[in-house]
Amino acid sequence: MKTQKIFRSLAASFFALLLTVSVAQAQSKNIVELAVGADNLKTLVAAVKAGGLVETLQGDGPFTVFAPTDEAFAALPAGTLEMLLKPENKDKLVAILTYHVVGGKVMSTDLSNGQKAKTVQGQNVSVSISGGTVKISGAKVIAADVKASNGVVHIIDKVILPPNM
Repeated sequence: MKTQKIFRSLAASFFALLLTVSVAQAQSKNIVELAVGADNLKTLVAAVKAGGLVETLQGDGPFTVFAPTDEAFAALPAGTLEMLLKPENKDKLVAILTYHVVGGKVMSTDLSNGQKAKTVQGQNVSVSISGGTVKISGAKVIAADVKASNGVVHIIDKVILPPNM
């Protein structure tokens, strides 16, 4: 019994150390490096590259990025992503991607229900908070406050579209 308690305590300490190292490593990476290293943001990385936004999102910032997962991109209507990734649709892609970015570092504790935030694209996203669930223009935040050297990332479950699209 005592051995199990010691083992649990050591295991908990080990995982806490891993989490601390992981958080410290994330904070030393910029937003693009963070996304590249994430298993569930590969489509976002491809879109950022296709949109020519890599250099911008590696800049000083600070930026707040609402990052849709690969599953969020997969949920778009059939053919939408492929269409957006074509060079002739770069302007539409950039408009959608920059609608996911707010200037400044906005942590989850800075958000309030009903709040509007102006995106880099120029239009506002809306914040709703209910029962501990935070949504950005209808997309649920599934991981908040992932700190980067030039801002913060909040991972969302849906691609959000500007109101004029």
